[in-house]
Amino acid sequence: MAESSSSQAALARRGLMFILSSPSGAGKTTISRMLLEADDEIKLSVSVTTRPPRPGEIDGVHYYFVDDAEFDRMVEEDDFYEWAHVFGHRYGTPKGRIRAALKDGQDFLFDIDWQGTQQLYQKDQQDVVRVFILPPSIAELRRRLEARAQDEKDVIDARMERARAEISHWDAYDYVVINEDVNLCFGKVREILDAERMKRQRQTGLIPFVRELMS
Repeated sequence: MAESSSSQAALARRGLMFILSSPSGAGKTTISRMLLEADDEIKLSVSVTTRPPRPGEIDGVHYYFVDDAEFDRMVEEDDFYEWAHVFGHRYGTPKGRIRAALKDGQDFLFDIDWQGTQQLYQKDQQDVVRVFILPPSIAELRRRLEARAQDEKDVIDARMERARAEISHWDAYDYVVINEDVNLCFGKVREILDAERMKRQRQTGLIPFVRELMS
């Protein structure tokens, strides 16, 4: 059994773009952090944004922070997989390094909204896995936002309005997970990632391996 598992792990495979989306406060950031800490084979796709850094955020780690002129230049040069306006700022996914890394088996984690997910899926369907995280209730979602103590009431109201709009796009995703308990939710997300890595079309090393078995 150990030898079989070792052979499977050694097979070459194509990487994937693993998308986690949710309304603000439903848990995608927490689940993303847990996944990055638990799995060495996946890296966070760092977005470009025109939003100013928040306390503790580091350029190139949390986001690439740019001004509007630089963002415009990147749009003109088609340097984004996707980009969108969110709460008065722009966010985009730079595509330069990602495509080459996918061929080498590198997985990327995306923390983006439904609009970004749609754009990314339209450009690279074969590599994209879409997971949407739902809160257990609207009341619980508001409670979580208020518990952060980061935003004023009018900002929370705006986030709640946006959350309802985002939830309406749940059926555009491959998987939907309800985050009632963060550890159970994380376990389900990991199961999805493991299963998607094992899909035959991503196991690029299977063809030579099977040919050797049959020779």
